[in-house]
Amino acid sequence: MQIAVLAGGVGGSRFVQGVRRAYPDATVTVIVNTADDITLHGLHISPDLDTMMYSLGGGIDPERGWGRAEETWRVGGELAAYGVEPSWFGLGDLDLATHLVRTQMLDAGYPLSTVTQALCTRWLRDADQRAQPVQLVPMTDDRVETHVVIDDPAAASGRRAVHFQEYWVKLHAEPEARQVLQVGIDKCRPAPGVLEAISTAELVLLAPSNPVVSIGPVLGVPGITAAIRAAKAPVVGFSGIIGGAPVLGMAHRLLPAIGVDVDAGSVGLHYGARPADGVLDAWIVDTADAGALPRLREHGLIAASTDLIMSEPAATADFIQHGVKLATE
Repeated sequence: MQIAVLAGGVGGSRFVQGVRRAYPDATVTVIVNTADDITLHGLHISPDLDTMMYSLGGGIDPERGWGRAEETWRVGGELAAYGVEPSWFGLGDLDLATHLVRTQMLDAGYPLSTVTQALCTRWLRDADQRAQPVQLVPMTDDRVETHVVIDDPAAASGRRAVHFQEYWVKLHAEPEARQVLQVGIDKCRPAPGVLEAISTAELVLLAPSNPVVSIGPVLGVPGITAAIRAAKAPVVGFSGIIGGAPVLGMAHRLLPAIGVDVDAGSVGLHYGARPADGVLDAWIVDTADAGALPRLREHGLIAASTDLIMSEPAATADFIQHGVKLATE
């Protein structure tokens, strides 16, 4: 079985772990958001790719859900002692090695997709050192960055744009998001393998990742939405909004900036049904949001509810299998 998953962030990585458990014999291609990428201290950092890679490879910090397990921060402490900015973004010592390898390969002319494949040769292997039937593919090899427009009385216009990482890590998503921009999205191209993974898939899944800054950029890459609309496979999405609030992250701070209410039904309608130029065949919500099902069905979506709490991979696998069955039977 061929499965394509659109994902990003901590929630996306936990979802993909569930997909692997639910369909252990499937070949899974994860199309990962790279609009969170940022260059700091001369290093190219790909937070979503790294979170996905460490999670699937058993190297993730289980408490934080991101970064390396047993991480230390001596290099970051030295940078702070020198007064080097930015000091708000932590670089762990183990994680730093990944950024160094990635940056060196990019500087040597390799595209991000090739670099990602090379990094994954370490992480995505089983106990016998055989490659796992899972592949991580960046949404694009081109530079795309998410910026958030916030109020700033000191700016001439009264507003300024900050990189998403600054908005989330430094500012803790506290300023009101007035606009969300994906810089470079209109000029980029899908990375090699992205469109093929969608067209050959027998199942396409949208993870319960942030609709604005994780799934949104992937769908915004020219050609990806069209490929999903043309796919022969069923396209099933899972809500990351439960009971009017995100399970993880700050989607509630960003959805209003794109005119979407913070509830599972509204996010499903934002993605839309494929017959109405959307990208979904089915939208799975939590049982807490079962009241949204009639509205979703009125707009052409197959809609169903089940328990969507990702307490552990086995529970995630259960709701994925159940949701897919509800959506495709």
